[in-house]
Amino acid sequence: MPTPNLLAELSDRLIYSAIAVYALAMLAYAYQAARRSHPVPEDAPRLEAVAAGAHAAVRDPQPPTAGARPAIRDAAARRTERIAAALTTLAFALHLAGVVSRGLAAGRVPWGNMYEFTTAATLAATSAYLVFLRRRQPVRDLGVWVLALVTLCLGLAVTVLYTPAGDLVPALNSYWLVIHVAAAIIAGGVFTVGAAATGLYLLRRRADARDAGGQATRGYAGRLPAGATLERVAHTAHLFAFPVWTFAVLAGAIWAEDSWGRYWGWDPKETWAFITWVLYAAYLHAQSTAGWRGRKAGWLALAGYAAFWFNFVGVNLFITGLHSYAGV
Repeated sequence: MPTPNLLAELSDRLIYSAIAVYALAMLAYAYQAARRSHPVPEDAPRLEAVAAGAHAAVRDPQPPTAGARPAIRDAAARRTERIAAALTTLAFALHLAGVVSRGLAAGRVPWGNMYEFTTAATLAATSAYLVFLRRRQPVRDLGVWVLALVTLCLGLAVTVLYTPAGDLVPALNSYWLVIHVAAAIIAGGVFTVGAAATGLYLLRRRADARDAGGQATRGYAGRLPAGATLERVAHTAHLFAFPVWTFAVLAGAIWAEDSWGRYWGWDPKETWAFITWVLYAAYLHAQSTAGWRGRKAGWLALAGYAAFWFNFVGVNLFITGLHSYAGV
């Protein structure tokens, strides 16, 4: 049986490996997006200049078969997409093994400090993305953004937030850590996919508005999936994540009563958890309200995601409260 030290070292190596593979997958998705943003013109002829005295004849000696170039580009795009998906799956497997090894090394659930929460939450984000991808949702354009965030967060985790595997501080030594924080991790991971889809929806909506005004939109925004499609993906993600986040808030209140003798005390962590809940509730309500559906609702969703991250980073690092005992 490996010792805790060996398991902790293995976990670190697996997380570093996952970061490297995530970066490769992100580059593959970025390359795919760049190819779609700058397509080769369909009617671009292959010109050949033939010297003929003082004149030059320009001809196409081998006219391409009709539809050959689009077919070649589509095949290349599908191949790149398969490579990116395979790399994402490999990175997820390494990431999962790293999180599990960390839990075995510490002898507890692997989300007892900011480093461990970050590794677990980014694992949940990748898992949510792969689930959408598996269900053949049109989320390939989300890949570069979801993986960019995952890679960045893991990089910060191993360089800034890293904490050696060890025992929990007494205040966290409770079965509610498993229930409350696990729900927050799952919700945060799915919120990440929802935020990426919402951001792309807003880009696509702006491109559609420019098209309606007579300004043809080219490049990345103009070749995103339809706005209604992206909005549906974002709405599906938020519909799943919001009840999970609601449960996390309620479980936190029950844990607070068990630890401090009151359900709610407007501690900074509790306050920002509530703000996050209100913003996401407002987003879901706005989706069914005339005049707020669409762009305004999208901004509410992004505000909710920003509040979620401020609750994790800003409150933990810069604001003192009853929850300020886990350190980094």
